[in-house]
Amino acid sequence: MNFDFSQDQKLLQKSAQTLLKEQSSLAQVRKVMEAGEPYDRALWKHIAEAGWLGSTIPEQYGGNGFGSLELVLLAEELGASLACVPFSSSVYFAIEALLLAGSEEQKKKYLPDLASGKTIGCFAMAEGLGSPSPGALKATVTEGKLTGAKTPVVDGEIAHLAVVVAQGAKGSALFLVGLEGPGVKRKRLESMDLTRPQAAVAFDAAPAELLGSEKDGPALIAELLNRAAVPLAFEQLGGAVRCQKMALEYAKSRYAFGRPIGSFQAIKHKIVDMLVISDLARSNCYYAAWALENKTDLPIAAATARIAATEAFEFCSRENIQTHGGIGFTWEADPHLFFKRSKLLALWLGSPPLWRERLLAALEQKYVA
Repeated sequence: MNFDFSQDQKLLQKSAQTLLKEQSSLAQVRKVMEAGEPYDRALWKHIAEAGWLGSTIPEQYGGNGFGSLELVLLAEELGASLACVPFSSSVYFAIEALLLAGSEEQKKKYLPDLASGKTIGCFAMAEGLGSPSPGALKATVTEGKLTGAKTPVVDGEIAHLAVVVAQGAKGSALFLVGLEGPGVKRKRLESMDLTRPQAAVAFDAAPAELLGSEKDGPALIAELLNRAAVPLAFEQLGGAVRCQKMALEYAKSRYAFGRPIGSFQAIKHKIVDMLVISDLARSNCYYAAWALENKTDLPIAAATARIAATEAFEFCSRENIQTHGGIGFTWEADPHLFFKRSKLLALWLGSPPLWRERLLAALEQKYVA
């Protein structure tokens, strides 16, 4: 069994590191954020030209047909750079939903523009406070018209196309909704992470296209969440590792009492703890990537990676602030940017307790049923 990525895949990751270092430095992230821009348009153009958006899209639909392993490596680098682009919304959700359940006509219609970056996608499931479970949905689709409200929707302010989870005639299902058409109103929300704006989206008899069949709706929703959880976990992993490296570099350069603070045992313990938890998350993420690529054991692997990566990013972002000391929580310092992103990603697909429930259910189904 091969436990590592191929040389071509590593080369792709290296090229991604180079591009993001040049185009998405933390200074550039701050520039976009403080200007109130919803995303970095220049970086989005570079990403589209590099072919990243079409990583999992077959060539006949305008993609390059790489695969899941290439996608997760790109996701890790995007997470490490805090890139201000709707990559995850478009690729992990909109594109993945079309590949999973779209008809041939829908794929030909939407995938080429998503691959080129002309169309931006998003995912709308949550309806305010509470668990975003399909059974609790209030948004409904009747005779091809969607009515209801979704909040928060990451990248909902800028997206052209939404994959919406709503109640159909036979239960919850996935629907495609154009956000620039009739019956749609959007409002930007105040949120903690200013690098990835969120919106409230209201639908009033907005035209909606069914993805797949309604009888398979709950299974398709669960499969989409599992597939999206894997690259999202890699984004969290990238953020966690970046935080650990930031803390280490600061501990080497910051002096107190005539010596680097990294020489003090308390700081050493923090940095080593960050390394251990991020390495544990990496092993779980790698297994999830293998499961996604090979289409086996995905519910267990995705939930495990999601839980481990969430814990790692939250822990490392918090300890990075502590390592930086008094300056760590100030606006001028960078650690708070990662802490805020960790909070966004921790709740996007449902909180860790929800994913622990999903993991237990998947384990019971595999080993008890």
